Amino acid sequence: MPPISPTVIESHLTITSVDTDAASMLATETGLSKQQIKQAMNKGAVWLTRGKQTQRLRRAKRALKLGDELHLYYNQEVLEHKVDCAELIFDGGQYSIWYKPYGMLCQGSKWGDHTTINRYAETHLSPDRPAFIIHRLDRAASGLVLIGHSKKTTAALARLFEIRELEKYYQVIVEGHFSSGLHDSEIKKTVTIDSDVDGKAARSHATLLAFDEQNNRSLVQVKIESGRKHQIRIHMASTGHPVVGDRLHGVATEGAVNLQLTSCYLKFTCPITGDMKEFELPQRLRPKL
Repeated sequence: MPPISPTVIESHLTITSVDTDAASMLATETGLSKQQIKQAMNKGAVWLTRGKQTQRLRRAKRALKLGDELHLYYNQEVLEHKVDCAELIFDGGQYSIWYKPYGMLCQGSKWGDHTTINRYAETHLSPDRPAFIIHRLDRAASGLVLIGHSKKTTAALARLFEIRELEKYYQVIVEGHFSSGLHDSEIKKTVTIDSDVDGKAARSHATLLAFDEQNNRSLVQVKIESGRKHQIRIHMASTGHPVVGDRLHGVATEGAVNLQLTSCYLKFTCPITGDMKEFELPQRLRPKL
């Protein structure tokens, strides 16, 4: 007997009566239960359009107006997906620093946002506050992520990334003995990789930290001057030392370990106090040979 396909429903409803709530209307329209609709709301799969503004609708009891439009993007498989918990590293009030685990997203979709780092921050900080993404890590990457909690502070922190006044480095585990072609006296020197990524200039600086002879793998620290998509993964693969667990640019096979790429360090001037802030990821959360 073939497996049962997950339920996928897309529904759009214009409000012509305000006698009942959104969950009841969508349940009647789709055949889903009110509980299923409420769970979908909580996970970001229901949207409300009022005039020119469209935003996620999370409360079934929110008052509706004639002419409002409800949009449901129900994908059972997406809504049932789970990821490991993020970890709060620092709460600065108007911004916070988090450890994002493997698999957690930095951006939701119309089908939901319950597995995103910003939604996790919104639902786990005390007191509650909005959470805005400032920079992104790949779904498969892990490590430090900076989250803004006001539009003004978010814009100021995002500007630091744009003008490269925020220092950061990553650690990766790669296949082989990185820098093995260098003389022993040069083995700790930094290797600069400046090949284009997707036709755009990109530069990375990689330094060997440790080598595991038994497994033939290296722990490498990487700083990037540009922020191209998958830059570190592409640059490391170009040296013949792909990141362990990289299913896209490396040699990972089904059942291989997760991507061994972690954002480990952030340093910047706080836009609120003017103080220099420095954050290092605890060793227990870093890649290990």
